[in-house]
Amino acid sequence: MHGWSGRALLAAAENDETFPPEQYARLEAAYTAAGVRHTTEVCAAVHGFAVAGNATYGVAADERHRALVDSHLRSAPVTPRKVADLDFTGLGPATPSPSAWADEVLYFLLVDRFSDGREDGVRDLAGAVVAGSTPPWRPADADTAVQTDADAQAWRAAGVGWVGGTLAGVRSKLGYLARLGVTALWVSPVLRQAAPAPGAVAGTYHGYATQDFLAVDPRFGDADALRALVDDAHAAGLRVILDVVLNHAGDVFAYGGGVFDARWDGHEYPVAGWRTPAGLVPFTAEAAAAAWPDGAVHPAELHPPESFTRRGRIVDWNRYPEYVEGDFEGLKDIAQGSGGLDDYRPSPALAALTRAYCWWLASADLDGFRVDTVRHMDRGATRYFASVVHEFAQSIGKDRFLLVGEITGAREDAITTMELTGLDAALGLAEVQSRLVGAATGAEDPAGYFALFRNSELIGKDSHTWLRDTVVTGIDDHDLVRQGPVKARLGATADGRSLAVGATALTVLTLGIPCLYYGTEQQLDGTGGPPAADRYIREAMFGGEFGAFRSRGRHVFDEAGPLYTATAALLALRRAEPALRRGRQYLREISADGSVFGLPTGFGGAVRSVVGWSRVLDRREVLCAINTDPAQERTAWVTVDAGLHAVGESLALLYGSAPSQAAEVPVEARNGSAVAITLPPAAVAVYG
Repeated sequence: MHGWSGRALLAAAENDETFPPEQYARLEAAYTAAGVRHTTEVCAAVHGFAVAGNATYGVAADERHRALVDSHLRSAPVTPRKVADLDFTGLGPATPSPSAWADEVLYFLLVDRFSDGREDGVRDLAGAVVAGSTPPWRPADADTAVQTDADAQAWRAAGVGWVGGTLAGVRSKLGYLARLGVTALWVSPVLRQAAPAPGAVAGTYHGYATQDFLAVDPRFGDADALRALVDDAHAAGLRVILDVVLNHAGDVFAYGGGVFDARWDGHEYPVAGWRTPAGLVPFTAEAAAAAWPDGAVHPAELHPPESFTRRGRIVDWNRYPEYVEGDFEGLKDIAQGSGGLDDYRPSPALAALTRAYCWWLASADLDGFRVDTVRHMDRGATRYFASVVHEFAQSIGKDRFLLVGEITGAREDAITTMELTGLDAALGLAEVQSRLVGAATGAEDPAGYFALFRNSELIGKDSHTWLRDTVVTGIDDHDLVRQGPVKARLGATADGRSLAVGATALTVLTLGIPCLYYGTEQQLDGTGGPPAADRYIREAMFGGEFGAFRSRGRHVFDEAGPLYTATAALLALRRAEPALRRGRQYLREISADGSVFGLPTGFGGAVRSVVGWSRVLDRREVLCAINTDPAQERTAWVTVDAGLHAVGESLALLYGSAPSQAAEVPVEARNGSAVAITLPPAAVAVYG
């Protein structure tokens, strides 16, 4: 998808003194008549359109301009309008999949909120300092955007709209990410977004309100920018997982029949028409096609009215089939098909979208998809998508293309859905995230978190490591559904900030595929309530009008920050120690006196003690320990494997967050075998 955009050609013509103004005007008119999107960075020309041979063109006086413009238009990128027109030939070589996703560490970012590429003083991939227009954030900048009611209102308002992050901006921060130690980027959806409906509180900057499934949103960049990001990421040793949406499109049509609030009641609602910038147009395939590129929904395979369920928004999020058939708030539910799991018949809409995503997979050389709102899809639809995508990926050499499903709700339901549908891993499990945070901060006994991964009848598995690469774990994310109407990052509380290194260690050194949410490594502290509470945990790292720590125009890409450096050290250790990526996992019993041992507990209150766990691979044991007390030093005897460690030998320090950490700890004959570990407040240590 390389070539000149209409904007570049028009600018060149306008600035060329030999190009008559009237010819420039005729050229612009010809672009408009032909459907060439000459006002955006994403150019879309009618396939096969040749300006020099078109009667509407008329620039015949200057053969040099005729040849130049004709040549550039023939090479201009084309946005297909139909999935059936996608060209899968010549898409380039495919990057092979990693040997094991359990070895990877994900980093989830929202494109609009990550980087615009203008930050000053950051380092590029080679480590060179880059000049820019946005200065770095300093502690004195905190709360400077909310000093007056008017300023605070403007800052909050900026948070519900587009702030300005781009794919090129993400690409400019690959060095920052590689040095942090993450190995795979989970990138929020980048396809063209629908405009918010009149009266909507929040915009569609997040990417989950798709209007055109075959085009990148021009505010993010274009298809070339996506491929350039992936190519450079691969060169830096980073994978790229794209967030994709199958369950719904954006708010692309309006309900009619005098219905003010269409709520799911099991019946179809009448539709007033497709939404376009000029207003509503008839809800027909013909009107949708005529509304391209800015109105209705695309590609053409979604134009038939039966492509959507049209049953109104979900009210009861736990009642079936309401949570499957209903609209996700204003986002319109796509009719996926019918039938049971084994005889599911995909709809033309689902088949088309699946093929479209296969095209993105190949054309951008992606390494995986994070599939949005899987709980709200038919299991048969998810299985169809997973089967087709996996098969296509294998056909081009991606044998372990990752499909991660967002499956909110109970763990047993998520695991069942994952196994029945062919997804590779699940995320969004509220109890995993809540128990991880609870264990790290001492809010609950750590046994609750570690029990999620051990043998149990619930998951019916016979291995301590079955969940190693099938569950994505993390502290924060962009929704924090588990928190209810008021959202807060871990860094929003004093204890959260103090215990952040321990929380990070618990995330990246335990079972699962760890995922860091953008900004956590800089201890962003966003918190807030309705309306649109999500905005407060989606700060712009590059600054802009909705900067972190309630600032404006200051970036937070600080590679010398304490949590960034601690995270980088922990991830370097994870890379060096196979046991920390693939080993079995055991929460260890502890003792204050070396005689009476038991699992760490707060006896109904906060857990303020050493929490230790082991990762064991073959004959190698690595012992990890955190202090969940943010204020006091704690000492405990921590049990180790007596079959692997003889009394009198010592475990060596592999990582210590505190300079005073003991360089080694001797093994003594207590509770079989145990070592005494002393940790300063909120400290982390790893021995092996």
